[in-house]
Amino acid sequence: MSFGSFEGEGVPRLNAEINTTPLVDVMLVLLVVFILTAPLLAQGIQVNLPQASAASLPTPEQVVEIGIRADGSLFWNERPLSPTHLEATLMDTAQRQPQPEIRIRADAETPYRHLARVMAAAQAAQLTRIGFITQPEPRP
Repeated sequence: MSFGSFEGEGVPRLNAEINTTPLVDVMLVLLVVFILTAPLLAQGIQVNLPQASAASLPTPEQVVEIGIRADGSLFWNERPLSPTHLEATLMDTAQRQPQPEIRIRADAETPYRHLARVMAAAQAAQLTRIGFITQPEPRP
């Protein structure tokens, strides 16, 4: 740390440098704290969970599943649906109270244009509860 000199007309010169030592000290202390606590956050507690068999929960009646094949063919709750009737069917569905949840199940090879067409029709019908059905990736 430096101080102004006593040279001059009796007026000390000010030092315009910023003292960063306290900042560095605080940052080093925080770094040490995080280094010490990070391994504690990553560890979990090993527990033996009980095993039970239970029936799966019933699917609510207010769910509509739209299937899309790779060739663009549509299915409404596993029944074939013409692409020309999609918008009208979605409009009728949007009028129900409460509004049903729309679940889209698309083939992995389905071009995006088919999926975008269904999503645009759902948005035009003002459906707000839209989800996608996927399969989890197998664990190695």
